Amino acid sequence: MTKVKKEKTGEEETGGTEKSYQELIANVNPIANPLASRKLSKKLYKCVKKAAKIKQIRRGVKEVQKFINKGERGIVVFAGDTLPIDVYCHLPIMCEDRNMPYAYVPSKVDLGSSAGSKRPTCVIMIKPHDEYKEAYDECLEEVTSLPKPI
Repeated sequence: MTKVKKEKTGEEETGGTEKSYQELIANVNPIANPLASRKLSKKLYKCVKKAAKIKQIRRGVKEVQKFINKGERGIVVFAGDTLPIDVYCHLPIMCEDRNMPYAYVPSKVDLGSSAGSKRPTCVIMIKPHDEYKEAYDECLEEVTSLPKPI
């Protein structure tokens, strides 16, 4: 009987990941604009994972805000399902003032896990580095091509 239950949970997990992007979009904040597509989200998660391996990310509102103010460059990735919005609603404006590219991904849990953490993360800055330059440049190009909110 336990084997049957394990098989069902395995099937649900694989079936759940197929639907998960649509389910996650349903929980996104109204300010989450520009929202990354499913394909771009996967690319951003991979880029975050590569950057985290060699310690080239800034994680969390306080740390990202500090380094934006210091003039550090990079791609800023926000989690779209963060509540309350007031926690990080000032950061997109700071990014626009400094012409930094930014995008929203649907899940803070996925963003945190891609950074190698068990904790959900609402903001991550990916710094450029030679080791993952191709992935970074590809993400940078797609994020800058996203339409900016009015």
